Amino acid sequence: MLTGKQLMEDIHSYTPGEGEAAFWWLGQLSYIVKTRSVVIALDPYLAPSRGRRIKPLLAPEELCGVDYVLGSHDHADHIDHTAWPGIAKASPEARFVAPAMFVEPLSEEFGFPQGKILGLDDGRSFQDKEKGVTIRAIAAAHEQLDQDPVTGLHPSLGYILEMDGLRIYHSGDTCKYEGLETKLLAAAPFDLMFLPINGRDGVRYRSNCIGNMDFREAVDLAGMVKPRLCVPGHYEMFENNREDPMLFAEYIEAKYPERHFWIGGHGVRVVI
Repeated sequence: MLTGKQLMEDIHSYTPGEGEAAFWWLGQLSYIVKTRSVVIALDPYLAPSRGRRIKPLLAPEELCGVDYVLGSHDHADHIDHTAWPGIAKASPEARFVAPAMFVEPLSEEFGFPQGKILGLDDGRSFQDKEKGVTIRAIAAAHEQLDQDPVTGLHPSLGYILEMDGLRIYHSGDTCKYEGLETKLLAAAPFDLMFLPINGRDGVRYRSNCIGNMDFREAVDLAGMVKPRLCVPGHYEMFENNREDPMLFAEYIEAKYPERHFWIGGHGVRVVI
């Protein structure tokens, strides 16, 4: 497992070939993805939070050379308030992406200038023609498919990334909901999908631990959408919110043996 400067050296020294992407898992549902043109941090969770079982692989000031930082929803392990200002200093050219309803309060809290955080919502997209990146948001159901009663904006999102000929889906925290597969299958096939598998139950819900799809639902979503590679996550960080990833492996191998998946360690380079 690489951490700190060694991890960043591995990220910056590796140059993906045409049609390739590399990713590094930072824990929970946090990943760094690199293609030929862009480096994107997905829900980077870097705070040394109380109770986390996996120590942060990076300090915020070490996360340099990043083009985009995406936050799927305003929970500490997805939009890390302690990390975003440090990442902005380490990667001054980086732009941040968050649900539109949080852009103003986050910008005020961090002292970010206007336009530093891009606000998206279900069906909205942003295109960076210079880097050849398109980021499209779709609603996430964590656990409900919530919307602000006044603005209609969604507090939880997933992101579809299109860059260098590749399509990647980062679900954020979500359960399966009616229409999710239709949104995902509406365009070209996916190369890579990041999905939570920690599930949900009454004990966790009563303690305000809001849940996600379980391993069966994640397997069935991958089985229908048919990505080149599916990566389960969000199963190892907190003692009260864990799942065994081998249950995902056993089920997908039995039900969809043609589907490829990756289960591995933190801070390890994976290339597709």
